[in-house]
Amino acid sequence: MQGLRPGRIGREPVVTERSSSTVLKRVAKAPIHMYRKVISPLKPPTCRFYPTCSAYALEAIERHGAGKGAWLAARRIAKCHPFHPGGYDPVPEKLP
Repeated sequence: MQGLRPGRIGREPVVTERSSSTVLKRVAKAPIHMYRKVISPLKPPTCRFYPTCSAYALEAIERHGAGKGAWLAARRIAKCHPFHPGGYDPVPEKLP
């Protein structure tokens, strides 16, 4: 049956509405999910922050978008060193 594709003779076109920001968020989150599934189980739990940096990154990207969320996550990861005390560090509601 040639010619019976979506949008032709009696069929409705398949429409998926995803904004570009949603796609960018998913692309930005993919390496974090990969890290959590592949690398994180191989390391001992030594995180000095709550929430963990990967949870912080996922929340920051979801709340502030891919660009600003990735920037917040990079700043947070830069704080992860022996001279920083760590502790509770939530994702900011609004950016400064």
